[in-house]
Amino acid sequence: MSKFTIVIHGGAGTILKEDMTPDLEHAYTEGLKTAMDAGFAVLEEEGSAVNAVKAALVILEDNVLFNAGRGSVFTKKGVQEMDAAIMDGSTLDAGSVAGVRNVRNPIELAAEVMRNSNHVFLSGKGANDFAIKQGVKLEPDEYFFSQFRYDQWKAIRDSDNYSLDHTHQRLEELMKDKKFGTVGAVACDQKGNIAAATSTGGMTNKKYGRIGDSPLIGCGTYANNNTCGISCTGHGEMFIRAVAAYDVSCLMEYKGYTLQEAMDIVVNEKLMKINGEGGMIGVDAKGNAAMIFNSAGMYRAMRSSDGVEEVALYR
Repeated sequence: MSKFTIVIHGGAGTILKEDMTPDLEHAYTEGLKTAMDAGFAVLEEEGSAVNAVKAALVILEDNVLFNAGRGSVFTKKGVQEMDAAIMDGSTLDAGSVAGVRNVRNPIELAAEVMRNSNHVFLSGKGANDFAIKQGVKLEPDEYFFSQFRYDQWKAIRDSDNYSLDHTHQRLEELMKDKKFGTVGAVACDQKGNIAAATSTGGMTNKKYGRIGDSPLIGCGTYANNNTCGISCTGHGEMFIRAVAAYDVSCLMEYKGYTLQEAMDIVVNEKLMKINGEGGMIGVDAKGNAAMIFNSAGMYRAMRSSDGVEEVALYR
């Protein structure tokens, strides 16, 4: 039995202690810990890395604090359009969805795409039709409504501005506040298999059916037993241009770098050169974990079978 590990994130960006109330800090910490423990429980029971990352993300998607699933932000049209991806490092099987509506847990739909569709990526109405066919749970628009997301959208909906994620601060501070709201998980199970998963509600007030890095295999999500599992959170356009998740794998495979070294180069050198703000979490087949970000903070947690555990919000 090899060391098994789960790592999760709940977004990165301008996350500062002085902007947090004690209650809110506690709520984020508990939300992360609950999701981490759900994923770890799967691994403890000899479950697969794929099932572990999915279990962790379902918890985060159901938590209104995080910009995914129930907590997803409003688009220009005043609705939620969600993206998600999951990848199995043992087979390189992957499933992604983009622009889906009313799906309670987009990560479960991505897993259905991976296992039952003969495709990798479904979008929009087609993805929703597939959700209905597969019996994936749907919810009415009201389920996805939260007042602070609505207030955030209302402040900028009549402009061409978009906001990268939620803020709990005064609305006039909204435009300088940057939080990249994505949730993600990576895991290594007892057999040494790796998986990665990412889910997001995207950007507040986004137009034109914009899609970020989260559902793009190799950009925001990637897993390969030979190297690593990666889930990213940040300014998606830059992570797409950098093919960030796959680049970590390449540095490990072709240059022989460790997980930590490869992630450090991608996050703190390559992304920084193109003003790519955010971070990523990673795990390798030996159960080693890394959580690296170039922003002020990243909601993150990790737990492994050797007793190491961490839940953190700030730098």
